[in-house]
Amino acid sequence: MKKTLGVLGLCGALFCFGCDAGDNGAKNGDTVVIDFAGFLNGVQFEGGTAESFPLMLGSGQFVPGFEEQLIGAKKGEERDINITFPTQYVPELAGKDVVFKVKVVDIIKK
Repeated sequence: MKKTLGVLGLCGALFCFGCDAGDNGAKNGDTVVIDFAGFLNGVQFEGGTAESFPLMLGSGQFVPGFEEQLIGAKKGEERDINITFPTQYVPELAGKDVVFKVKVVDIIKK
């Protein structure tokens, strides 16, 4: 009986380990569904906000540096994404350092 319980316990532990194995968060090719708001000098700027926005990591859809900082993020996680807008951008934000407050609502694995 002890052996049977020991084997069942081991199988259960392996099953639980297998459920979380390999979950290193979002990676290139995955789509992260995010809520975000952009801030310049602590003030939220116009046009830098969205809810439930689907962003495929590695697509280059956002300014350089944004998507890379979401690699490894997990569902429900909140991150501050620090970027510098390109100099060839809208005049109000060109070359400026900004912070995006981002919440990962969901991750759709590739």
